[in-house]
Amino acid sequence: MPVTEQQNQNFTDITKKTTRSMGWIYLSFGLSKGLNLITISILAHMLPPEDFGIVALATLAIDYLSILNDLGLGAALIQRQKNVEEAANTTFTLNIIAGCVLTIITFVIAPFVSSFFRTPIVAPILRWLGLTFLFGAMGSTHNVRLQREMNFRQRTIPEIGNSLIKAIISISLALMGFGVWALVIGQLVGVLALTLLLWIVYPWRPHLSLEPHLAKELFKYGISVMGVNAIAGLQDNFDYLLIGRFYNASALGIYTLAYRLPQLLVINLLWIMTAVLFPAFASIQDQVNTLKMGFLTVVRYVELIVIPICFGMFIAADPIIRTVFGEQWLGAIPILRILSIYALIISIGFHVGDIYKAIGRPDILLKIAIPVFLIRIIALWIGVQFSLTGVAIAHLVAGLIELAIRLSIALTILKITVFELLKELKAFIGGGILSLFALLALTLTEQYQPLTQLITVIFAGAIGYLLTIWVIERNTLVDVLQLVGIKQRIK
Repeated sequence: MPVTEQQNQNFTDITKKTTRSMGWIYLSFGLSKGLNLITISILAHMLPPEDFGIVALATLAIDYLSILNDLGLGAALIQRQKNVEEAANTTFTLNIIAGCVLTIITFVIAPFVSSFFRTPIVAPILRWLGLTFLFGAMGSTHNVRLQREMNFRQRTIPEIGNSLIKAIISISLALMGFGVWALVIGQLVGVLALTLLLWIVYPWRPHLSLEPHLAKELFKYGISVMGVNAIAGLQDNFDYLLIGRFYNASALGIYTLAYRLPQLLVINLLWIMTAVLFPAFASIQDQVNTLKMGFLTVVRYVELIVIPICFGMFIAADPIIRTVFGEQWLGAIPILRILSIYALIISIGFHVGDIYKAIGRPDILLKIAIPVFLIRIIALWIGVQFSLTGVAIAHLVAGLIELAIRLSIALTILKITVFELLKELKAFIGGGILSLFALLALTLTEQYQPLTQLITVIFAGAIGYLLTIWVIERNTLVDVLQLVGIKQRIK
């Protein structure tokens, strides 16, 4: 079906709005995650791997319980087109109830979790971290409403405030000798600060109201989203569960830190883009051709950003670990290399799920998630029998299978050809040139200090990538500059 002039205009309008929103969310992401990375780097030099592993064990239980935290209501509120105010009050009330229940459940199960991992200190840590459910519930609807309105400028302050306050508290307490509790208290205070700042920047004052017919409608939409989130939560944390059970806290600390960079720089980036893309797609949910154009454009832009990050982490893993975290974390190097490729694999077509949710078909995501979940669980179970690196390889294998399933369904539903998709992946050419430049720099500087080597590799890789992208994707780069307000075309 040919694209009409009106559809082209709609696509241009939503692209402009989305790009400007993305600018704010990138600013927030860059500053907050930059602060997080600096904080982790400082704490990694101050605290042993065991402390990070202990907190990871407690956080694992929190993550599993978080499956029931939102109940899919946030996505339902974003997609909803009528009775939004009443639905928001109902969502707020249900979130508060869920937060209280989960806090109580966490308190009760803490000793059992501690016994399962054979680590007594996990029990008190888990009980304190359980308060994050209640603190977070009080601000979650404010956050969703900002997302629904694509008001990411106002979301910047709470997110940066959360990272900054958490950093100050955690580092200060670590310096005072609080050990593992520096991480716990920093997390608690950070979540509380996030909620308080959300109430300040978005002065909506909810009422405790529970309208049964609205709750039923919200749950009807949200149940599939919750199912997908539940499966994602189970499979994403299954590696931590296995390592915590089969190995020890130190091993889990090393694996957690190795995962942290791909998570901070890529996986979290994909999720924050969802915060913009889902409401953007929802606003054009009835325009099939515009959705197709939007998906292909997102694939192109995502890979332009993700490819240099992942290729860079793979090549520079050694100087990155030595410089950012220190010599005690060298066991994380091979794991980081594998997980950087895994992050690249899952980034391709990642946001097609936002289209399914936008058109009111989150059930498609659930149907994909179930077989992928089984595949990943089996792969991780096999991988943990060998080593921490085996767990990372299991993620990579499962990611490749998931990619094949996800793209085959997306191409059918959106009526996209393989050639159309491949046209959006030209950034891989830039990744190849980046690799050549970076590997040459890595070889020539192997006798230098890790920091000098890292800076040289980054500089060389960036030159190779940017020059290549300027040649093969110049129009895309110019279009982005124009969309964010730079009108003059670069000749």
